[in-house]
Amino acid sequence: METPRSVNDFRRIILFPLPFQGHINPMLQLANILHARGFNITIIHAEYNSPNPSNYPHFTFKPIKDRFLEIAHQLPTNRNGAYFVEYLNKSCVDPFRDCLAGMLAEPGEEKVACLIADGGFYFTQAVADDLKLPRIVHRTSSLGCGLAYDALPFNSIKDWFYLTKEDSDYEASVPEYPLLRIKDIIKMTNYPQSMGDFLTNMLNQMKASSGIIWNTFKELEESALETISQDFPVPSFTLGPFHKYFPASSSSLIEQDRTVLSWLDKQPPKSVIYVSFGSVAHITESEFQEVAHGLDNIGLPFLWVVRPGIVIGSEWLEALPENFLERMGDRGRIVKWSPQQEVLGHPATGCFWTHSGWNSTMESICEEVPMICSPCFGDQPINARHVSEVWKIGVLLEDGFESVGIEKAIKRVMMDKEGEEMRERISCLKEKLNLSLEEGGSSSQSLNNLVDYISSF
Repeated sequence: METPRSVNDFRRIILFPLPFQGHINPMLQLANILHARGFNITIIHAEYNSPNPSNYPHFTFKPIKDRFLEIAHQLPTNRNGAYFVEYLNKSCVDPFRDCLAGMLAEPGEEKVACLIADGGFYFTQAVADDLKLPRIVHRTSSLGCGLAYDALPFNSIKDWFYLTKEDSDYEASVPEYPLLRIKDIIKMTNYPQSMGDFLTNMLNQMKASSGIIWNTFKELEESALETISQDFPVPSFTLGPFHKYFPASSSSLIEQDRTVLSWLDKQPPKSVIYVSFGSVAHITESEFQEVAHGLDNIGLPFLWVVRPGIVIGSEWLEALPENFLERMGDRGRIVKWSPQQEVLGHPATGCFWTHSGWNSTMESICEEVPMICSPCFGDQPINARHVSEVWKIGVLLEDGFESVGIEKAIKRVMMDKEGEEMRERISCLKEKLNLSLEEGGSSSQSLNNLVDYISSF
């Protein structure tokens, strides 16, 4: 008769993040959370954007070949994000399978409880099935995004992508997901067929998995969680926000400029506009200049993160309007990267002008900082609509980067009564968030359920 296994026999978890900042950060945060609950952690990772193992001496790191550098030079100009992820889903198959199979076959090693893979790495479901290893999906988006992606017919809406601002349908709601406008769908991707194929693969393999981990909390997306539980026939675990389980730590791939914190110390409370469009988005030179004019004209202090290469065709600040830095003096700071959680938590920060990536959105809610949303692609338009129309804790720049609209948006958030109401609403959300993390709260209980679930494999 087979000897019953002890829960303690299966205390190793293997995690596999997509090699992009917004995916690596939450996966490593999740790894820390699970390590604190007694699991040993192994991170399989691509060579591209490789995490620094010395920052995580308590984890084991296993690099695999990805061949991503063959196409990485296309990132600044190719807005087809699905193309890059599809490439990785092909180039990583054999190296990942070999690495995982080798680990499972190592004599004397701890038995592996499960694989936690980024949802974008959908190929891992077939590999896990072949190796008889449970696969749990880690999704780096909101629940609302999961529902939108499941509903939107990317493979049958090619005609929308020929629409312009002059067309009457451009502003129309999307029948399958009325929160969104057709112009939002156009912004998500330039390649609807590629996006549709990728989402179909990802969603099908999420539904075939053993469970889904979301970096959100129940009280923020309660109705979406109910629908997800019906549409996705596997357990969902909402134990976010991940970064709140531990003091601020950095898995940043870009060196942070921490001198901004002493500059913020000199600014009045809630006076500073913090501007950052994330680690991947790119904007044109004209858009960059519109941002500069908007910040110049509004007259408020600002901290602007300009990632090297964010402006297509420029290395860093060459595209700034003439004499911009001289006019700003000490009223403005421009840096290449910042310690974002600490900036958002600083008393001087009054609003966050963001690309509406999900990590940034969650961090802003955690620090009760209302948002100005300039979504660029992917899930960002979905997040921005939730911020502006569902939770009403920010404004969406409907017309993109235009200095007049930028000034109006900043005034709404920083100077008008509407901004005060946003602060009250986001303060209530922060209170619910904090309660969710306390013992007995929804996120705390979801983490307990996840630990029990993994231990049952």
